[in-house]
Amino acid sequence: MARDTGFPAADAENDFTRQRRRAELSRLVSWLRREPDDVNEILPFDEVVAAVGRVGERSLGLQVIPVNSIVGSVDRTRDFDRFFRPTSTRVRERWQRLAAAQRRGESVPPIQVYRIGSMHFVSDGHHRVSIAYAMHWSTIDAYVTEIQTKISPDGIAQRGDLVIKDHRRLFLTRVPLSGPQRAAVVVTDPWEYAEISQSVEAWGFRLMQEVGEFLSRETVARRWFGEEFLPVVRMLRAAEMLPDHTDAEAYLWVARERYRLVRQHVWNDEIIAELSHLAPRRHKPASP
Repeated sequence: MARDTGFPAADAENDFTRQRRRAELSRLVSWLRREPDDVNEILPFDEVVAAVGRVGERSLGLQVIPVNSIVGSVDRTRDFDRFFRPTSTRVRERWQRLAAAQRRGESVPPIQVYRIGSMHFVSDGHHRVSIAYAMHWSTIDAYVTEIQTKISPDGIAQRGDLVIKDHRRLFLTRVPLSGPQRAAVVVTDPWEYAEISQSVEAWGFRLMQEVGEFLSRETVARRWFGEEFLPVVRMLRAAEMLPDHTDAEAYLWVARERYRLVRQHVWNDEIIAELSHLAPRRHKPASP
């Protein structure tokens, strides 16, 4: 780490130059590693909220929060990268003025953030956060507003992760499972959530025809899990089929193959045995 000169203005200028250099170096390393473009992008608040679904919000007042938990912005996603390093010289003047003031010991007002899960998104105080990262601060004072969401935001690290969260949110709207049942149905390909949704809705339609009455989505979801999904998964695991797939991925694969081979919506040991030799082998880790 470079040694300070003792002159606040000069040190603030050096801090900004270092952060700009680090931002460009990070972009170069990502390019050399052929990493996705969104690895170094700051998370956009609106897109995260849209992906996980907004239920409500509540003010938590003034708190001390970890600087490294600040990963996104409400409206300044182009000015800073994932670690709040300036992406251009456009913010230089204000950045250096605030950094110099802090080096002179002037008080710094708290920033304002939204909290989603363990992540924080800046609505006011972007330059202060950028300076906090540059100065290696571990915490910062912030007025916090917590956003309550329909699904857990856990697992969001970059912009690309929002796709699967958005599809999972839509799946749980169409198939409103709860508790352990909700946690048990997980896939890694976001498009498979739509396929499972269609499968559950078709199963529910056949069930309503059988019982001769309308059933709510909640009832269909609960009965599908207990009468269709769980028995099939147990048969698959007993047959040691698709061990590297999640339960939902394994169910979806055999459901496709079953209908392709036998053209029936029934399950038994003979069908599982017939499908076992067709099962692919691959490794696909579960989505958080």
